Amino acid sequence: MEEEIKAEFLKSGFTLDEDEDILKKCHNFCQDYSLQPSDLVSSWEVYYLNRQLDEPVVRDAEMDGFLGHLQNEQVGAGVKKDAGLHIYSFKDVHMVLVAEDEDTNNVILGTPTEKSEKLHLDLYDSAHKANGNIYSSERKSKLVTPFGTRSNKFLVKFNIDNLPTIETANGIEDHENLEDVIIKRIQPQKSCSLMVHGSGPERGCRFLYDRIEDRFNAIENRIKKHSAAFVASSLYEEPKDPSISSQRSIFAVGMICCDSEGHLNDKSIFLQSSVEHSGGRRARLELNKLSHFSFFPGQVVGIKGHNPSGHCLIASELVDYIPLSIAADTDLPPAKKQALDEEIQATNLSSTPTEITMIIAAGPFTTTDNLSFEPLSELLAYATRNSPQLLILLGPFIDSEHPQVKKGTVDLSFDDIFQSEVLRMVKDYLEYMGPTARLVMIPSVRDANHDFVFPQPAFDLNSLDVRHQITSLNNPGIFEADQVKIGCCTVDILKHLSGEEMSRYPWDGKRNDRLSKLASHIISQRSFYPLYPPAEGVPIDFSLAPEALHISSVPDLLILPSDIKYFVKVLSVGGTNEGEEQMKRCVCINPGRLAKGEGGGTFVELKYQGSPDKMNASIISI
Repeated sequence: MEEEIKAEFLKSGFTLDEDEDILKKCHNFCQDYSLQPSDLVSSWEVYYLNRQLDEPVVRDAEMDGFLGHLQNEQVGAGVKKDAGLHIYSFKDVHMVLVAEDEDTNNVILGTPTEKSEKLHLDLYDSAHKANGNIYSSERKSKLVTPFGTRSNKFLVKFNIDNLPTIETANGIEDHENLEDVIIKRIQPQKSCSLMVHGSGPERGCRFLYDRIEDRFNAIENRIKKHSAAFVASSLYEEPKDPSISSQRSIFAVGMICCDSEGHLNDKSIFLQSSVEHSGGRRARLELNKLSHFSFFPGQVVGIKGHNPSGHCLIASELVDYIPLSIAADTDLPPAKKQALDEEIQATNLSSTPTEITMIIAAGPFTTTDNLSFEPLSELLAYATRNSPQLLILLGPFIDSEHPQVKKGTVDLSFDDIFQSEVLRMVKDYLEYMGPTARLVMIPSVRDANHDFVFPQPAFDLNSLDVRHQITSLNNPGIFEADQVKIGCCTVDILKHLSGEEMSRYPWDGKRNDRLSKLASHIISQRSFYPLYPPAEGVPIDFSLAPEALHISSVPDLLILPSDIKYFVKVLSVGGTNEGEEQMKRCVCINPGRLAKGEGGGTFVELKYQGSPDKMNASIISI
């Protein structure tokens, strides 16, 4: 039987991590539930897809969750056989669910060291006994779910460590002196200052009343701003009309577009110039002379080339970024520009590298099998033990894609769930951590309890007692935390760009980092959503977009949650032309999703000391 089970797994493309233990358990499953090896493997494939596991490897750590999945299948089969059978929920048999799950008693694996974690845990447990309403209710702690049956609570999946180590008297190297963790925890954490930048829609604003004129003006203004920046850099000449035949090389600025519905290809790519330079006419692009490029619809670029026949612009050079030497606002008068430049230069010379610690997590914050928000509860418990200066939570919080929300099977309104579950946990966390703790909340267009528009107004959290500790930000939004400029956008622009990009890279034996290239488009285009037309399901309002989506200057940190694989990458943006200033660097962070299917996801813990060369970033699996 075990050999047949192993053969079925291999036949379906799965490998076994620990053959002997896994096969024994699978053998027992087949006997207990009268399953054939092929039926068992089919059930595993369903479980694998529901949990959204990263690799096709059968691991012993997943066997407990797989057992729960088999039990649920047997219950479902019983319902189909007997339509009159009633299946009891946890509310019906609450009194018998008294056994604590084994994993809730495990010490959470994490950083910085096992000793310090134990001290933090003891201190947290004593505080929990004194204040029993922290993070989770009695009902949730006793509910057995696939998420609660994990063998490992936290696991570091990726780490960037550029911080200098300090050698202690005992010869042990660490990032900080852990001589007395208890005293350190009792001492108040240094609070970080927050300042919100940019403008966005106000709460309660009218939206989705944009006109065709608003869409036209948004596109035209983007092209004009890029053209003005290119000319102001003194590196490029005044843009010309790319649709007029010319034997000499010209420089044109315009937006990349496709000649029909569908994806870009080398035969359907066009350059649409501004009304000022060409009356808005389009010219087809010939890309054979470009050794490398990366194009997507809506991208504004500069093209050097010639159009001998008037039918096609033969591109010889591509400029897909705004020169960094240009001030943020090219429309300012010269005198004001000079004063602004002097002020920025003086600030940069006088400021010292700022150190800030933060935890970044993006929704969904609950698993697909319930609305208990267990991942959020464990994230806040982790933040309690590690005491970050700033906790950044990005939506969706009440996910409109959640099965129970889509089916309408919840008993409470979406606002009530948000208040009683999410905000209650957040409030308990801030009250426990004290007045120095700061938290930033950013909504998502997938939030069922908020406005379905992009750009999106912030949550209204004025009724909370701890509102002075919470900063509710627009989506997208830019803010400063202790002089560290941070940009955030919860719309999955990386995934949307990935589906629309057309690229060519020179073959030099090196693997091209496509994720970095996708992320760098956001900075190069100076827009949180440069894709046009927008992806299906993005309710973009062009009457609000020009101001809210614009990125005036390169942020230090750029947070872009996405369904694609998590990452922390250092982006180098800017030009390489001779005479241009040094390229600007930005840390781009995709924390992944805190919950994936019926299991946990990932979040990011970051310690930043003024530059990408001095930071410690860890992607932690929950």
